[in-house]
Amino acid sequence: MKKRIIPALLIATLLLSPAALAEGITFTGTVSASETHEVYAPIGGTVEAVEAVAGQAVDSGDTLVRLSTDKVYAEEDGTVTGVFGQPGDSAEAVSQKYGAVLYLEGESVYTVAASTDNAYNSTEARFVHVGEAVTLVCYSDGSHTGAGVVTAIEGTDYTVRVTSGEFLIGETVNVYRGEDTASTSRIGRGTLNRVSPTAVSGSGSIVSVAVANGDTVKKGDLLFETLNGSFDGLYMSGSEIAAGVNGTVSQISAQQGSPVQKGDVVAVIYPESAMRVEAQVAEGNLSSIHVGDPVSVELVWNQDEEVTYAGTISMISAIADEAQGGNDGDSGVTYTVYVDFTPDADTRYGMSAVVTTLDAADPEEAMEDAQAD
Repeated sequence: MKKRIIPALLIATLLLSPAALAEGITFTGTVSASETHEVYAPIGGTVEAVEAVAGQAVDSGDTLVRLSTDKVYAEEDGTVTGVFGQPGDSAEAVSQKYGAVLYLEGESVYTVAASTDNAYNSTEARFVHVGEAVTLVCYSDGSHTGAGVVTAIEGTDYTVRVTSGEFLIGETVNVYRGEDTASTSRIGRGTLNRVSPTAVSGSGSIVSVAVANGDTVKKGDLLFETLNGSFDGLYMSGSEIAAGVNGTVSQISAQQGSPVQKGDVVAVIYPESAMRVEAQVAEGNLSSIHVGDPVSVELVWNQDEEVTYAGTISMISAIADEAQGGNDGDSGVTYTVYVDFTPDADTRYGMSAVVTTLDAADPEEAMEDAQAD
């Protein structure tokens, strides 16, 4: 069998052999984590996708969970006339300060505040309907004409949304039913006003803005996206929750379609630098081991290759573990011993390991002897 030595960090739950061999005391156990890294949601939202599973190796920056943003779309064709919100901003705070996150100027920029007071003197001419098409003609000289549609009625007053034509703000126009401009078709008279741009607001914090001042959009185009809550320091960290360290995913608590709040733990990672050996040592053998003692660790992850790592006992617990009940006069009382290693790419959490103490006077020679056996 081929052998190789690889310095590594390893964690294992170890069982002490009943007797010390000539080469040293031997333990067996598994690889575990000495610490965990918790991944917190930087902001609230609904989980759109979970992109990692327990046991998966990840690098720092890899996406673990993606949140679904609230998307705000254009409700009409038009031009973006003002973008005041930026990624990271609170949509509510921007709207309070500027009236909206952004403004949208529709294709129709004029409206007419009209009345039937100057309509042709007939019952039919004075009875206006919402949604009917009208023709608009400048009252002063007829030089400006256009078309519109009645959008609202209140008593004898009504509003016309101008759909075509060029007019002057404040200009007085006659309103005619349909395309007929005969006096018998006149249903009133009104004054041209400018249509105010549509204020577009949202809730939560802005993740992204899809438009800029002057952009032309169609109804249904995306304007901006938000998430619940607020980003720390107004720094937009995005809708993806990423791993903060290299390591192995131990737990994913987020579920697709479920809500998360800012500060919730969505995942737990075992850092790749946190591998060590955990060993339960019988109290009768405590005198045989010491902090700083060199050890060898064997991982048999490949039947064709025995991999040996060098390590050191880094700590011995001063508190006894729960007694398990001993045999042959053994009290059953154990203490936890930790062994530090430097892992390589082949080391995995949960791997079985065999740990053997080495001669502290000459650990390198003892290690070479262990390899030769």
